[in-house]
Amino acid sequence: MDELMTDNRKVKVTVNGVKYEASAEPRTTLVDFLRAELGLTGTHVGCEHGVCGACTILMDGRSVRSCIMLAVQADGAELTTVEGLSIDGQLHPIQEAFRESHGLQCGFCTPGFLMTIFELLEENPNPGDEEINEALGGNLCRCTGYQSIVEAVKIAAARSAS
Repeated sequence: MDELMTDNRKVKVTVNGVKYEASAEPRTTLVDFLRAELGLTGTHVGCEHGVCGACTILMDGRSVRSCIMLAVQADGAELTTVEGLSIDGQLHPIQEAFRESHGLQCGFCTPGFLMTIFELLEENPNPGDEEINEALGGNLCRCTGYQSIVEAVKIAAARSAS
């Protein structure tokens, strides 16, 4: 049985437009694979139960909790992590809005919020308060009162509409 658990598998993924191939044990979580094998440390490990949202990334355009997904499950997928938001060193409009509205404090939860908001605005470029609150409901922050995060979503949505 131990032999099966340590039998590494090749995992091929495209992350932020770059193709990667690396080995992973079948039990390696996707977040650990991204951080340890690919060196992409922007995705944070929080609760490790899929509850806090700190590990949120996009897989084939849909948000997933990378702490409760295995790396082998992502084989062949296209992933977007927080590192993929900025282009050529320029902050993404969502990142700019977070900075301007003080939507972060310690920053630990921020990558998960950014990816959740990115998905929300891709699906609904002009969300109302109810849609924003529903989308953000799966991300936890212990430092802010969420109002500045909601404000950041509204700023980013307004800029993308103009």
